[in-house]
Order: sequence, then structure tokens, then C-alpha cells
Amino acid sequence: MKLFSLFVVCILSICAQAKVSSPKVQVYSYDPGEFGKDNYLICHVSGFHPPDISIELLMDGTEIPKAHQTDLAFNKGWMFHLIKSAPFNPQKGKEYSCKVRHMQKTQNFVWQPDM
Repeated sequence: MKLFSLFVVCILSICAQAKVSSPKVQVYSYDPGEFGKDNYLICHVSGFHPPDISIELLMDGTEIPKAHQTDLAFNKGWMFHLIKSAPFNPQKGKEYSCKVRHMQKTQNFVWQPDM
């Protein structure tokens, strides 16, 4: 019985690892974007598997300090999601973005202000 249980766990592990889903990324601000006004930059990353991921919030390629990330969570089908946010004060001429590395692929998603 023990051997059978180990076999089932191994098969489930292999099946879970075989399914790779790329993350869906949304970058937005808590309040409508306004230059010179304090706000929060938010990066919502969802629908990915496996959970091998890192998220950085950047201003002109430099990490924004005081960022907070939620705990890794998942829903049915083992699709994971995370949210990372940081206080920021948007400045004209600066680029704000969310850099997401999932497995070996890295992408940069730029925040589009409402201004």
C-alpha cells in the first residue's frame, strides 16, 4: 500500500510539473495617475504554473523601495496568483514598470498613466 501511495504521489507531481502556464500581468495605479501626487503602483500577476516566479516594481529600471508582495495563492487547477505593490509618486518623463520572471522567461510591463 505504501508503494502504491508513493507511485500516485509521483504521478501527480509529474502531471503538475508538465503543465506550464505563462502569467497574465496587469500593471495599474491605485488612484488615477497624476504627476506629483502620491499613489500606489500595483502589479497583479495571475494564471501561472508552476510557481517559479519573481516580481520587481521598477522606476527607470531601478527597483522601487518599500514594495510589498502578497503570499502566493492558487485556485482550482493549480493556477497561482500574486500581487506586488509599492508607494510611488509619478514623475513626468520617468518609466514605471513591473518586471516578471517566470521560469526562464523575463518580461517587462510598463505602467500607462491615465494622464
